[in-house]
Amino acid sequence: MTVLPSSPVDARAGAEGTRIDLDDVCRYFEVGDTVVKALDGVNLHVDESAFVVVLGASGSGKTTLLNLVGALDAPTSGTIRLAGTDLSTASRAQRTRIRRNTVSFIFQSFNLFPGLTALENVRFGADVAGRADAADVAARVLEQVGLAGRAEHFAHQLSGGEQQRVAIARALATGNPILLADEPTGELDFRTGVAILQLLREQAEAGKTVLVVTHNREISRVADRVIELSSGHLVADGPPAGGRAAIDDLRW
Repeated sequence: MTVLPSSPVDARAGAEGTRIDLDDVCRYFEVGDTVVKALDGVNLHVDESAFVVVLGASGSGKTTLLNLVGALDAPTSGTIRLAGTDLSTASRAQRTRIRRNTVSFIFQSFNLFPGLTALENVRFGADVAGRADAADVAARVLEQVGLAGRAEHFAHQLSGGEQQRVAIARALATGNPILLADEPTGELDFRTGVAILQLLREQAEAGKTVLVVTHNREISRVADRVIELSSGHLVADGPPAGGRAAIDDLRW
């Protein structure tokens, strides 16, 4: 098993450190004269360290859900608690601390810094999280995603799949107890995508909570729990149909 080194915040990654509670959460957007209900009355509770897949088609509300859990956005109504903090009433400073010490994002759009090398992008995540071993962790995680040989390359010198792996490595390097991943295999070939899913699976087995947002139903087969959204509503929540599959059994 590939288990990443602990960070100072890992000691808080028990039941409260990874607990996620959404109670009657709504997130509405106004587009001209139209109100778009991205999330509409969602109730969701995750109280175990687990590999959770949030499944849904484009426009179902899954990325909105991820942004709310990660304190990047605020609900229109309802209550969100993350690791003991009420995000619905949290101050800007509290939300910043949550993003620094509790959650790490793997963005679909990568969000790499163009002026930094792959290694520097990964180390940035570890530095922001306050890791004393940031340099060592950055090099180790970059190797784990198969990019040790591309460490000194800038983002524009990397393929889309390589940029995605750098973004994944940066999130893992923080050591934070909750990982939020928006389509983490979307730019990857099948073989690399499976390797990344294995790495994320191992983080959950090591005690972290991993939420993966995807439209790829095949990926949901390896989850401990599958949450399905449709038009802003939670329509299914439970283990994968037929039980959890081995990652080697995936095909897409």
